[in-house]
This record gives sequence, structure tokens and C-alpha cells, in this order.
Amino acid sequence: MTRFVAGRIGFYTLIAVLLAFFTIPLLWLATAPFTSDPTYEVRMPDFTSENFQMIIDHPYALWSLVNSLVLAVGTAVLVVVLSALAAYALSRVRLPGRDALLYALLLLSSIITGTAAMVPLFQLAIELGLIDSQTGLILILSGGLLPAAIFMIKDFMDSTPKSYEESARVFGASPLQIVRHVVVPLVRPGLATIAVWTIANVWGNFLMPFLLLSDVEKQPAAVIMYTLYTEGGQANLKVLSTFGLLYSVPVVLMYLFVSKKYGFRFHGGIKR
Repeated sequence: MTRFVAGRIGFYTLIAVLLAFFTIPLLWLATAPFTSDPTYEVRMPDFTSENFQMIIDHPYALWSLVNSLVLAVGTAVLVVVLSALAAYALSRVRLPGRDALLYALLLLSSIITGTAAMVPLFQLAIELGLIDSQTGLILILSGGLLPAAIFMIKDFMDSTPKSYEESARVFGASPLQIVRHVVVPLVRPGLATIAVWTIANVWGNFLMPFLLLSDVEKQPAAVIMYTLYTEGGQANLKVLSTFGLLYSVPVVLMYLFVSKKYGFRFHGGIKR
């Protein structure tokens, strides 16, 4: 009995330490933007709006959030559409070595990361005239995320009944009409999951935009945040904390919305 009680105490102590480890930074992020002289300590804010005015007066801060939104949404649309079409084909068409191809794509996308492939990607962007182009960056980011997205969405495609598609085919529906009107409504939770996953990856991506976008007016928030330091490398806590809060809010709201609507169910839309 004593050993059981000691074990439970140790377990709850560990949970409390882990919760404090993750909660304290979030409390700082929620309070520092409203403090007139923030430090690295968590303390009661005096609810000033001065820090937000500094962000508004910054020449690139707010616009960089728009750039991040353009890159994230553009990449998500491309990844969701292409991964859905590819996953549907791989799910329905029996090709020799299909599963081996799928796992090879996933393995290569994990091994050859954006950092490892930076030199050939940069050279390719130069040859295609995509340097300092948001469209070029969206294409490069989409290419890196597609293999894993196809692998994930294929499970949703496999769970949809083929009888629905056969019925639509009897009434003369084309393959694209079947995908749009039959398959997509059934796998919407999966598409939402892929969209959130893609946006989260692009929203926090620093290296690719930093190397491929030299025009500061086109750079996303992840890159602009790097400039919110003094020349001596010290963080401007007033601006950095406020910008960090604004930078975090869109992703949190997106997650809450999709989680409430779909619940991130990792199965198709048919209850068995």
C-alpha cells in the first residue's frame, strides 16, 4: 500500500512539473504584451496598449502576417488538392509495387529534408526564375509536404465504401465528379487534418523563406520575427512578445475551429 501511494505521489508530481514546464511560457506570452516593461519573469500586467502601437508602427510586422497567411493558405490548397487526387488514385488503382512506392516517397521525404536539399532547390529556383517569388516558395514547400500528405490521406480514402462510387458511375458520373461529389464529402475530416498540418508547417517555417525571399516586403512573420532584436543580439521584449502573441493567435484559432468542427477523427466519414 505504501509503495502504491508513493508511486501515485511521484506520478502526480511529475505531471505537475511537466504542466508547469509548458504552462509558464504560455503565461508569459499571454501577459508580457500587456506589460509596459516586460522581463523574462511572469508577472501581473498593467494592461498597456503601448506595445501593440509599436507593432502597428513597425513598417513590416503586420504585413508579414499577411504574407504568412498567403504562403500557408496557398500551400495548403495545393497540398490538399494534389494529395487527395494522388491518394485516391493509389487507393483505387492496383499498381505493381504501389505500397513500396508510397513508403519510398515517405522515406525519401523524411531523409531528404528541406535543409539537406537546400542547394539543389536553390539552384532550381534560380534556373526557373523563382527567387524572391512567393509562388515559387509555395511550389517548393508543397513539394516537400506532398509525400507525407499523400501517405496520411490514403488511409481516409481506403476507408470510404466503393459501393457509393459504383452507384455514381452507373448514373454517368465522371471520375472527377465522383471525387468531388462522393469521395471528398466522406473524407473531409482527413482533408481538414492535412490542411491544418500543412498550415502549421508553413506558418513556422523559417529557413526556406529566409533563403528564397530577399525582399523584406514579401517575407513572412517567421522571418520578420528574426529582425526584432537589437544590433547587439538582445531581444526587444516589448515588440517580440507582442508580435509573438499576434503570430500565435491565427494558428490557435484555426486549430480550435477545425477541432470543434471535425474533431480530428483519423477515419473516414462513414460510421461502421
